[in-house]
Amino acid sequence: MHISVYSNSLDATSWDGVKFVDGHEFDVFMTDDVALRLHDEIGKADFTSHLSSLASTGFAQDSLQTILEAEQPEERDWAVGEAMAEAWLSREHGVVWPWNMERDKRTPLASLPGADLVGFVTNGSETRLALGEVKCSSDSGTPPNVMTGHHGMAHQLESLATDIGILHTLIRWLQPRCRGNGAEPHFNAAISLLLQSGNKAISLFGVLVRDTQPDEKDLRNRGKHLGSIVKAPAKCYLLALYLPCSIASLPARIQGGVP
Repeated sequence: MHISVYSNSLDATSWDGVKFVDGHEFDVFMTDDVALRLHDEIGKADFTSHLSSLASTGFAQDSLQTILEAEQPEERDWAVGEAMAEAWLSREHGVVWPWNMERDKRTPLASLPGADLVGFVTNGSETRLALGEVKCSSDSGTPPNVMTGHHGMAHQLESLATDIGILHTLIRWLQPRCRGNGAEPHFNAAISLLLQSGNKAISLFGVLVRDTQPDEKDLRNRGKHLGSIVKAPAKCYLLALYLPCSIASLPARIQGGVP
């Protein structure tokens, strides 16, 4: 489904490019793994089951069906790209997502503040807090504009690595979402490690989704910059995912459509 097109590193920061190959395996990845994250199928099933148990009459069941049919599926291409990044990090890096950001939306077009990615990554006996950002770009320039500037990925990752206020906000958001469920042991292990390391032991992920030809210049300068800032025990991973289709076609691809 994919081939590595470049790989490099500087100190605690690495940058890698992955090119997806079109075909059956990529289609299954999109319609299964990515769609599962995008539509929060696990949360949706729990939501439907819980409300169904409260609909005790035929009229109530009809009312529930009206609510369920009023769902507005997420179809923005950047949201599909974000779900794709989450699915890829789960598959290739073992990142566990204790909460789907879709559940925090108050309106269909809501945009949540803070990190795009909040989860945990386990390596051996060590579990870390995983934080990150996702950007999609069809920009023909290298690097694309989404990598640079105050709102660019590199600056956002730098802030996640150095701004203790952002870290506090994210941990406070995450703690009640992990308490009393299967994610709590991950949370306890990751935060214990973080505190014991002087608030340094986190894993940062920056995922760039591209529909252009692979080019290490997409990540190289930003990788070197972050390599001079992110120091062990922190780790930073920059990943460029090069698509076999246009970013604009991603909503169709998760429905099994063609590029």
